[in-house]
Amino acid sequence: MLDRFIKIITSLRLTVICLSCALVLVFFGTLAQVNEGLYLAQNRWFRSFFVLWEPEGGSWRVPIFPGGYLIGTVLLVNLLAAHLKRFQLSWKKLGIHITHAGIILLLVGQLTTDLLSKETQMRFVEGETRNYTESAQKNELVFMTDAANTAEDEIISLPESLLKSETEIQQDKLPFRARVKKYYINSIVRPRGPMVDTDPPPASKGLGTQRVVQPLSEAKSMDERNMPAAIIELIAPQGSLGTWLVSPWLGETQELKLGNKTWRFAFRFERVYTPFSVQLLKTTHEVYRGTEKPKNFQSRIRVENPARHENREVDIYMNNPLRYEGLTFYQYQMVDASPSTLPTSILQVVKNPSWLTPYVGCGLVAAGLLVQFMFHLAGFIKKRRFA
Repeated sequence: MLDRFIKIITSLRLTVICLSCALVLVFFGTLAQVNEGLYLAQNRWFRSFFVLWEPEGGSWRVPIFPGGYLIGTVLLVNLLAAHLKRFQLSWKKLGIHITHAGIILLLVGQLTTDLLSKETQMRFVEGETRNYTESAQKNELVFMTDAANTAEDEIISLPESLLKSETEIQQDKLPFRARVKKYYINSIVRPRGPMVDTDPPPASKGLGTQRVVQPLSEAKSMDERNMPAAIIELIAPQGSLGTWLVSPWLGETQELKLGNKTWRFAFRFERVYTPFSVQLLKTTHEVYRGTEKPKNFQSRIRVENPARHENREVDIYMNNPLRYEGLTFYQYQMVDASPSTLPTSILQVVKNPSWLTPYVGCGLVAAGLLVQFMFHLAGFIKKRRFA
C-alpha cells in the first residue's frame, strides 16, 4: 500500500494533472473576475483549497474544483517526493538539482507571499503627518479610552468579520457587550432630510439619530471599495445603552460615558501603526500637454524615526519607491487641490517578507539550466574530439 502511494505521489502523471488543473483554474478564475471582482475571485479561486459553489438563495456550498492552495501544495509535494526518490549525488546531475531547488523556492515563495504579504495605503494632504497605514479592503470596529498613566489611547479592535455574523460580541476589556442588530456590507450614509425622510432613524443614540442608511450591492470593481455600516446595541450589566450607527461614512468617533470613563468608538478602515511617522511636504502632479494622461506623480515626504534618530526627506514617484523598515512605499494616486481642500497623495504600502524569493528562484532555475547545458555541451565537444 505504501509503495503504491509513493508511486502515485512521485509520478509524472500527477505533475501533468496538477499543471492541467492549474491552467483550468487560471482560465476560469480570470473569467470570474468580470462578475466577482478581482479580490473576491482571488479569494474564491486562488486563495482556497477548494472552489465552492453556492446556489442562488441557498445557505450551503459544495466544492466543485481544487483551489490554488490545494493544487500548489500537491505540486510541491510531488516535486519534493520525486526529487528525493530519484536523487543522485553526481556532478552530472548538479544542474537538475539547482533547477529543482529554484522551482521549489518559487512555489514556497509564492505561498509565503500570499500568506504573509499585506497591502495598505497611506493617504494624506500636504502638511499632514501619518504614523499608520490603512487597509484598502478591511475594516475594524475600535473602542478607545485613555490608558492609565500614559498619554496614549488604549485601543480595542474588533475585526469586521465579527460584525458580519450579526451576533453578540463580548470582549474582556470592554465593560459592555455589543449586539449587532443589522450589518450592511456596502452602503451610503447621509444626513436625514426633514421633509423627505419620515421613517424612524436607524439608531437611538449618537450620530445615527440624524442619519439615513441606504444599502448598496457589494462592490466588485478594483476602483471601488465597500463602505459597510452596522447598527449595534451596547449592553452594560445595568441594561441597554441604546443603539448606535457605526460606519466609515461618519468620519468621526462617537462618545459613550459609562461610570468615570468616556469611551470613544468608530467603525473605520483597518489601521496598521508604524514606529515612525511620515509627513507629506509637497505633491507634484504633471500630465502630458493637451491630455489627462499622467506624466509624473511625485510626493516629497519627511520620514521621522525617533528610535533611529532619523529625520530625512525622500522623493517617491512612479517606478521609484521607498523601501524602509520592511515596507515598500509606492506612489499610487494623486488628487488635485480644490477650492476647499489641499492636494492629496495616496501611497501604496506593501509589506512582503519574501519579496526576494522570486528573484532568487528564477536565478537558481536559470543557473541550473545553464550548468546542465554546459555539462552536456562539454560532453558533446569531448566526444567530437575523440571521433
